Amino acid sequence: MITKYVSMTEDNIDAKAIEDAGEILKAGGLVAFPTETVYGLGGDALNPKSSMKIYAAKGRPSDNPLIVHICRLEDTERIAASVPESYYKLAKAFWPGPMTIILNKSDIVPIETTGGLGTVAIRFPSNRIAHALIEAGGGFIAAPSANRSGRPSPTLAKYCREDLDGRVEMIIDGGQVAIGVESSIIDLTEERPVILRPGYITEEMFDNVLGNVDIDRTIIAPDSKIKPKAPGMKYRHYAPKGDLKIVAGPQGKVVDYINKAVAEASEKGEKTGIICTDETRALYRADSIKSAGTRTDEESIAKELFRVLREFDDEQVTVMYSESFDKSGIGMAVMNRLMKAAGQQVIDLSK
Repeated sequence: MITKYVSMTEDNIDAKAIEDAGEILKAGGLVAFPTETVYGLGGDALNPKSSMKIYAAKGRPSDNPLIVHICRLEDTERIAASVPESYYKLAKAFWPGPMTIILNKSDIVPIETTGGLGTVAIRFPSNRIAHALIEAGGGFIAAPSANRSGRPSPTLAKYCREDLDGRVEMIIDGGQVAIGVESSIIDLTEERPVILRPGYITEEMFDNVLGNVDIDRTIIAPDSKIKPKAPGMKYRHYAPKGDLKIVAGPQGKVVDYINKAVAEASEKGEKTGIICTDETRALYRADSIKSAGTRTDEESIAKELFRVLREFDDEQVTVMYSESFDKSGIGMAVMNRLMKAAGQQVIDLSK
């Protein structure tokens, strides 16, 4: 398969390219495209063959549900069996935007799209290129992140190309995404709303709209027989090619530990990398030192995290250490992704 590449911006959308992309989707093909969170790999959500193509292109387990992207709120009633009042409250507060809501699905949504579940994950993105594509493709686009399964999610189109060239019909380059981590996911099918994946929309923000919400804090082991209700709950995600460990604790201890560990790895011939912040960058020594942003702006860290992991791969870094980050607000999303990227490898120096 030859992958076609097109470029555009939200302020200057290429109508002909969007029309062509829509025809690809309607014919059962796949298109990678930008959203405000990360790049998505889109297929017709109501076509089971399209969903199976997404799983094949990504090398993704078929019990890992796909998110259905919409461009009109009223279309929810076609793909959901019932729509609670809480759904509309959240939609009014956060859509279009980086939030995914889980409802019980209607019969028109194939189980191939939902990973065999009776629920459907729904998102209304704010990126104007994504909105135009969803509309051109028929209104219901299933789209996980546009990367090979397990790899860091792409925040630039070049990483979609690296993972998916020759596997999909088209890649739309819309520049760097605005947020950098996937959407927050909240489940409304239980008696009490449950956050299944942290993201830009934080627990506090959900609380302000719905009252108290729960957070699913369980970790499902890779060999679990439990079916995940949301993407990213079961399998290792966001992993760089090298070995990544997180070091938590007082700053002085963390810096000393990482510098010592990196020096030992270098002596063994490893190429080393460190993920830190603007505040600590000058304190480290390694082959590659990357700041993910500043601790005074957790959003900057969320935006740059996947880019940093991808750049380590570009540089063929084999051993990486990362500072730990705040676990509140959007920092919870950062740590969620970082923990999965590290395979839960954490060295805690706080004790």
